[in-house]
Amino acid sequence: MFQILDKAKNYVAEKVANAPKPEASITDVDFTRVGRAGAEYLAKVSVKNPYGTSIPICEIKYCLKSADREIASGTIPDPGSLKASDTTILDVSVKVPHSILVNLARDIGADWDIDYQLDISLIIDLPVIGNFTIPLSQKGEFKLPTFSDIFA
Repeated sequence: MFQILDKAKNYVAEKVANAPKPEASITDVDFTRVGRAGAEYLAKVSVKNPYGTSIPICEIKYCLKSADREIASGTIPDPGSLKASDTTILDVSVKVPHSILVNLARDIGADWDIDYQLDISLIIDLPVIGNFTIPLSQKGEFKLPTFSDIFA
């Protein structure tokens, strides 16, 4: 009896491990606007759902780093769901306070940009498997807004 249960357990574990899982990538990170509280950036995340049914997204966690320092982090609870057998584009809005931008003056230098690393964790609820996290990371540089951007 124990051997049958063990074989069944191994069969289910193998099927779950080999099941297709959603794939994601960060497609774009851009400056969107400057407000009284700080600068806002928008990351676009493309997620491909291989299943014939929509999948709920539990939450999106993000962390923006520059010069090995965390300059913004947060969580977007319940951002919706992934379309069935399709690619869904998710918007992740990252707000950076002005005080942080001033502290990064050494990195800004003469080229008026900030080198960054954006880490995003996309947590989705897969049937049978449960919560599944897709870790994403991208490095690049932000061009800072000029005075004409602020007062336009």
